[in-house]
Amino acid sequence: MGYISVAIDGPSGAGKSTVARAAAAQLGYVYVDTGAMYRAIGLAVCRKGISGDDTAGIVSVLPEVELAIRYEDGAQHILLCGEDVSEAIRTPEIAKYASKVSAVPEVRQFLLDTQRDMAKNGNILMDGRDIGTVILPDAPVKIFLTASAEARAQRRYLELCEKGQQVTLDEVLRDIRQRDHQDMTRAVAPLRQAEDAVLLDTSALTLEQSIQAVLRIIREKTEENR
Repeated sequence: MGYISVAIDGPSGAGKSTVARAAAAQLGYVYVDTGAMYRAIGLAVCRKGISGDDTAGIVSVLPEVELAIRYEDGAQHILLCGEDVSEAIRTPEIAKYASKVSAVPEVRQFLLDTQRDMAKNGNILMDGRDIGTVILPDAPVKIFLTASAEARAQRRYLELCEKGQQVTLDEVLRDIRQRDHQDMTRAVAPLRQAEDAVLLDTSALTLEQSIQAVLRIIREKTEENR
């Protein structure tokens, strides 16, 4: 029996990771957060004091980068050269770095084989920006998870406030709009909805409603492909 791959794409702050992680747990699938991989590379670049606009500098860091994913109690932990950086990569600064490094072709190629190999070893649910269009174009289930920029900003703002970070809603909204523009206009693997992806707008949905909507789509699509 072949393994099932679920590809979830969408813009920054749409709740992909939270929804995907919960859906994968309920289905018993392995959850792969590809964004965390780009954030980890962004963190490595940042720690070297290299600008996010310095493409040559970013590429020069790659040979030193060792990424590993470990699962503890169903939660994914990202390791950078043996260090658990799961929390360190979740800052607005590193999010900006992630957006910059993800536009570098050498970085995407560096991660491509790793991400594809994960889909060969079990049922997986992978989320990112180009999973259904580039990484897993043959995935039987593709979902484009989105929400309005305002809804995404409000969610991210509350999340950052809970973590004690000093930000304003306007700053978060500006960052999200800037990230959307970067992701959608980059030359390599821009953010877009795959032609065969199901569009799911969660602007007016609670987290639990979003999770249930994703589960429903996965079950319906899986049934269709049997």
